[in-house]
Amino acid sequence: MATVPAELISRAQAWLAEDPDPETRDELAGLIEAGRHEELAARFAGTLQFGTAGLRGELGAGPMRMNRSVVIRAAAGLAAYLKDSGQGEGLVVVGYDARYKSADFARDTAAVMVGAGLRAAVLPRPLPTPVLAFAIRHLGAVAGVEVTASHNPPRDNGYKVYLGDGSQIVPPADGEIAERIAAVRSLADVSRPDSGWETLDDSVLAAYLERTDAVLTPGSPRSVDVVYTPMHGVGRDTLVAAFARAGFPAPTVVAEQAEPDPDFPTVAFPNPEEPGAMDLAFATARTAGPDIVIANDPDADRCAVAVPAPGTPEGWRMLRGDEVGALLAAHLVRKGATGAFATTIVSSQLMSRIAGGAKGVGYQETLTGFKWLARTDGLRYAYEEALGYCVDPEGVRDKDGITAALLIAELAAELKQSGRTLSDLLDELAVEFGLHATDQLSVRVTDLSLIADAMRRLRAEPPVTLAGLKVARADDLNEGSAALPATDGLRYYLAGAPADGIEAARVVVRPSGTEPKLKCYLEVVVPVADAAGLPAAREKATATLVAIKRDLSAAAGI
Repeated sequence: MATVPAELISRAQAWLAEDPDPETRDELAGLIEAGRHEELAARFAGTLQFGTAGLRGELGAGPMRMNRSVVIRAAAGLAAYLKDSGQGEGLVVVGYDARYKSADFARDTAAVMVGAGLRAAVLPRPLPTPVLAFAIRHLGAVAGVEVTASHNPPRDNGYKVYLGDGSQIVPPADGEIAERIAAVRSLADVSRPDSGWETLDDSVLAAYLERTDAVLTPGSPRSVDVVYTPMHGVGRDTLVAAFARAGFPAPTVVAEQAEPDPDFPTVAFPNPEEPGAMDLAFATARTAGPDIVIANDPDADRCAVAVPAPGTPEGWRMLRGDEVGALLAAHLVRKGATGAFATTIVSSQLMSRIAGGAKGVGYQETLTGFKWLARTDGLRYAYEEALGYCVDPEGVRDKDGITAALLIAELAAELKQSGRTLSDLLDELAVEFGLHATDQLSVRVTDLSLIADAMRRLRAEPPVTLAGLKVARADDLNEGSAALPATDGLRYYLAGAPADGIEAARVVVRPSGTEPKLKCYLEVVVPVADAAGLPAAREKATATLVAIKRDLSAAAGI
């Protein structure tokens, strides 16, 4: 066995000496005693980087893992940033999900804030992330922290930071907080009293639930049958309560996934987008026979929707985030909503056409993530293709899977009353604006260098054609523009092929900001004269998307 470097052992022992958590202390002591130098080297190869997604990573001992030592340092950096910004006496609200260590991380955060002279309030139990985002604005806090890893695997946890406007941090705040985290030399320097923060009661949750009524039209139809899964997360009680307040029939909850469970035992990944994640919901739906299926991710800030699909093995089809985004946009336009409709550069361009034909509605594109979408001037509605929807920005300046579920249920009820379905409305939008078919090529890696290599290859040898369509324009998003800050991404606009029935196509390639994935977002637009032409249009779009995937994979070497 190779000798463990003395410097590495010294660093590990220093970390061990101040680790406040018996579990990670035992874990780290075991690694040192067993001489597992490769594992130690991985744990001490650097530190988890604090950025616009806050922190997210695998639970475990050491600075490259999520643990109490890392969280205490992060909280101390945030507290220092708030004090240096003149908000040193303000309130910080802390929420948390039901993952392993979430309650501990929330309590440590509150203790650090109080020790730094700020006020702190912790939500009463694991609750949806949108409740925390709401509480920041409702209570007039200067910042908020949500302890969650959203839809990441069970072994992960995370730390999401919001400022006083209720939206997630963006540059330069993230970098300034990171500088102050790095300045924390020892946990002994961080005051952490045993008390002094407030544990909130249910009044904040009650205020949030009262606010959810605002997304619905008084007197609108509410007769719709729903099967619902919280995906082993924290959404069930809040969503069921919101549906009851609104007068919807009680959803049929997927029994096997109803209770919060940090092991997420019935799914490989607790993300409605992942293959197999909706199998139990579809099985329940085949028995219950609802109008729609709704799913939240574990922290309930995302909302997935499925519709009947007769003739398929499952009997149900998951709608893409772009489809739900367009449905909600069309619904809001019909309800007379005005203001800015926003989506991201990787989402479908269909909403731009919906918004363009509506009086009093503007349209804006931002970088990916609600940290950017939430800052749209005059925002009325925002969505991102990854199942995130903001339908009440005055209440929650972030994606909210509870209010989105209410609004899609209202739309389904209205359509049902007129003998139509969500699928029918999607067909109508395709005829009016063209079929906007989207797909994604997503590659998960264990070696992050593979992602960097793919991006380097695409920049060095950009594709000239994809699926036989000429690349008419290529944007390197690293260069930034007047409209968008710089980001690591590539965007290709493909020329149409009118003779083949293709109006246009677009591809965006970017590394994921929260997972070890390279993500490629594809869109093909096919004009449709009438409903009779939809089957052929879908066939054409599907074939083109498959060909784009094939050619893009070859160009990126993935």
